[in-house]
Amino acid sequence: MLLVGSFLLLFIGLIHSYLGEKYILIRLFKRNNLPKLLGSDWFTKRVLRFAWHLTTIAWWGFSAILYFLSNPSGNIHSEILVTITIVFALSGVISLVFSHGKHLSWLFFFGIACTSMFDVVYS
Repeated sequence: MLLVGSFLLLFIGLIHSYLGEKYILIRLFKRNNLPKLLGSDWFTKRVLRFAWHLTTIAWWGFSAILYFLSNPSGNIHSEILVTITIVFALSGVISLVFSHGKHLSWLFFFGIACTSMFDVVYS
């Protein structure tokens, strides 16, 4: 059953990003009354876009964790921590790139990725 959940998370993540971009974000960004953060609505749009898609990345990470739990190996602790490392490293890259470093979440995402990887390497 966990494999079904894993597949559903992959699928819903894909649908979430595609349909959200097509039917919500693009339409929302056409409005002229978005809040102007840091002087313009550019930053607002970028943050909304990367936050929307970070949800998909998180769901895909949960999908991987469900997969590992459905097929446990002797090293499941490391597999889950590597998954967490990848999810948060990707989240950090997306946050850094989309906001040009102005949204400081990337610092925390990279911190989480590093501590997770540290535990894998030194455990």
